[in-house]
Amino acid sequence: MKYPRGSDSDHCVQHGQATCLVPSLRPSLRALGLALGLLAIPGLHAQNPKPTDYDVKAAYLYNFGRFVEWPENVAATRSGSFTICVLGQDPIRRSLDATLAGETIGGKTIVAKRISSAEESGICQILFLSRTDDSRLNKIIADLDKMAVLTVSDMPQFVKRGGMIQFVLEGKKVRFEVNLTATQHVGLTLSSELLKVATAVRRDRD
Repeated sequence: MKYPRGSDSDHCVQHGQATCLVPSLRPSLRALGLALGLLAIPGLHAQNPKPTDYDVKAAYLYNFGRFVEWPENVAATRSGSFTICVLGQDPIRRSLDATLAGETIGGKTIVAKRISSAEESGICQILFLSRTDDSRLNKIIADLDKMAVLTVSDMPQFVKRGGMIQFVLEGKKVRFEVNLTATQHVGLTLSSELLKVATAVRRDRD
């Protein structure tokens, strides 16, 4: 997915800083204020004035799909829908289903799918790993080696252990770190706008 100048991914950059990740998608949706700007949260309506951490994480997963480019050969084999998978325990399920309902990325309907093993992730563009997978993370990362799947988790030390994007708390705000080496290893391209709002961009596993 490549965005032309003037698109959503380019809209929020002013004076050399990212002022927001994505503008509000339609008037009925709220935008959640984050430390560096606004993150559009589909499915989060005005009657829910205090989104949970999982609401925010679900919104990030959606927005990551808008700011990451997958290799062309991979995109062709995963045609039909854009799939965000969850591996392990699923505390994010309700938030993710609400966030993705009726939304699209690159013209594709977004599907949330629960999987039980890394071997099933060949259909996934994004894979969220719950904290319960901590003990088997090394094996999961090894199983996913060279698969063009964006791995995301909130488990401690995730990016240092080979994961791609890790949710972290900065004060009471949910933010994220990026392991750029891991994304480049499988041919994923992260937009500069996404990298600008990361709290840290690492280029190795150390």
